[in-house]
Amino acid sequence: MQAYRSEDLRNIALMGHGGAGKTTLAEAALLLSGAINRMGKVEDRNTVSDFDDQEHQHRYSISASVIPVEWAGRRLNLLDTPGYPDFDGEVVAAATAADAAFVVIDGVAGIQGVSEAAWGYADEAGLARMVAITRLVRENADYDAVLAALRTRFGSNVAPLTIPIGSAATFEGAVDVVTGKAYRGADGAVSDTPASMTEAIASARDTLIEAVSDTDDDLLNAYIEGTEITDDQLAAALANAVRAGQVVPVVAMAGASALGVWQALDAAAALLPSPLGRAHRLDGDATVTTEAGGPLVAHVFKTTADPFVGRLTYIHVLSGTLRPDANPWNVRHGQTERLGHLFLVRGKEQIAVPELVAGDIGVAAKLAVTVTGDTFVASEVQKGTRVAPIPFPEPAYRSAFHPRTKADIDKLSQSLARVTEQDPTIRVARDPETGETIVTTLGDAQVNIAAARLEKNYGVAVDATAPRIPYRETVTAVTKSEYRHKKQSGGHGQYGHVVIQVSPAARGAGFSFEEQVVVGTVPKQFIPAVEKGLVETLPTGPLSHSPIVDIRVSLLDGSSHAVDSSEMAFKLAAGQALKQGILDAHPILLEPVARLTITVPSGLVGDVMSDLNTRRGHVHGVEPNGAVSIIDAEAPLAEVQRYAIDLRAITHGRGRFTLRTGHYTEVLHTCRSRS
Repeated sequence: MQAYRSEDLRNIALMGHGGAGKTTLAEAALLLSGAINRMGKVEDRNTVSDFDDQEHQHRYSISASVIPVEWAGRRLNLLDTPGYPDFDGEVVAAATAADAAFVVIDGVAGIQGVSEAAWGYADEAGLARMVAITRLVRENADYDAVLAALRTRFGSNVAPLTIPIGSAATFEGAVDVVTGKAYRGADGAVSDTPASMTEAIASARDTLIEAVSDTDDDLLNAYIEGTEITDDQLAAALANAVRAGQVVPVVAMAGASALGVWQALDAAAALLPSPLGRAHRLDGDATVTTEAGGPLVAHVFKTTADPFVGRLTYIHVLSGTLRPDANPWNVRHGQTERLGHLFLVRGKEQIAVPELVAGDIGVAAKLAVTVTGDTFVASEVQKGTRVAPIPFPEPAYRSAFHPRTKADIDKLSQSLARVTEQDPTIRVARDPETGETIVTTLGDAQVNIAAARLEKNYGVAVDATAPRIPYRETVTAVTKSEYRHKKQSGGHGQYGHVVIQVSPAARGAGFSFEEQVVVGTVPKQFIPAVEKGLVETLPTGPLSHSPIVDIRVSLLDGSSHAVDSSEMAFKLAAGQALKQGILDAHPILLEPVARLTITVPSGLVGDVMSDLNTRRGHVHGVEPNGAVSIIDAEAPLAEVQRYAIDLRAITHGRGRFTLRTGHYTEVLHTCRSRS
């Protein structure tokens, strides 16, 4: 593969709903560019970008892959991203490395949940974009209807660049509305424009001119005055508007048959921006601008593990040039990193290169300490330069991983650390109250993939289950409790006698102990043992073996024996007295409550609130924010540990939420009595 200057690079994230045709588009681009001689299919498990065993098994993309395509004197670095919400972290990472987005929309299904999310991620990353309406050879495919929906949902700056010739079984190519030329077949051969399309072409051209005119005063004046707008004028103004993110051109295609793909690649190479001049945010308010002669700044946006090569680190050069012998400074770790070799990757193929110029994307293998999110600079002198963290979505789907064997237990922690290196949207923690290893993800598919990778790559077999809820126990009444521990078995016996008062404390107050004994009834040397016995009993309550919280215990009275009393006897007596006292003091269970911030389309707020009511939830407020609304609510953790799946179903994949655990509240009033 030849070397390219920064101005000839195009970093383009392929985004959209699962099954819309992103991977197929990448495959068609490789075929038409001559990089491959036979086009693979997702269902045949032989595409270039989906090469992982798990991707073959499930037949959808799991990880973002980089597909460099040489086209029209430029290299298009296509970042093929997953279309399933569980892997949105891959989409966000790809967006940070891209300068433009190609949003792929199914010509039958239209705008779907992940399509809207992808548009949002492109907005947040400030990406210029194009839209491909794909799969137009299918029955019921409707380019015009999907285009109209796009303009309604995303604005009138979405405008047609190519329109289809024919539909469904008769779809055979596309017409460029700028030039009026028709392109038929996979090779984009120029042909006569059908006479029946004259009116449709003129209408589409007017729509495009209206969108571009809003960004160009000269074009606007010519349009208002009725002056003829030449193809060159329109093309130049369109290019400026697309690069500035002000106009979103739409192209028609069928990726599986490569129809319309030629024109789409031509448009991407001509219209989408190069990396040069793009500002990237650093920690704080500073930015770094991509320029070939600038100081070295490179960002690690992805990490994978190759079974043959080892760890692969994906690097986006934001400024300067990165060479294999550079030994750059890793800002976060505060040390140099030896690169060894640099590669371009095309799926799982690695192509050695002598350098990565500003704006390029490449890979280094077997780095010692570098992980996703790290920043490389030329030397320690630039140690204050650090790229802003990647805004990964917050995981909220909780699972407990249970190792199947003793050997699996020993290897689980280290293996999970490797998995989270590759996917930062997976969070791992140990729940001290239940003793479980809690793995939090974006959804159930991500959990299954993580478990499968643990077993395949690291030999650790686990079962993923819903986590146990860390309930707690407390009391609601004041009671006295007495316990006499007495044991005689020859020689010195055991004797300890305590009378305590158990009282409720304020929520969150924890445990407190005070002594109110009459002098001498409990010798002072045994009072610390009484407190110790109480404290050792707190982790396991009598109702559900959950921790006891928010109680006050007073030692009121007791008795001792001159020979048989001991610290152990008083400790045991105190523990038994507390258990009895808890049962007599109207005990209740407390459960953790989660605070939810839910973002959904405004038209679905009622459905989401109704569902929250069935989960014993409470809505604190709803704040409109454009086409979406933000719901502030809380619900018991037991009801929302797997909420990601249900919200996705209710909102057709359009809903997003964050979850954080907060206070505890009473579970059931029926737990108040011993009976």
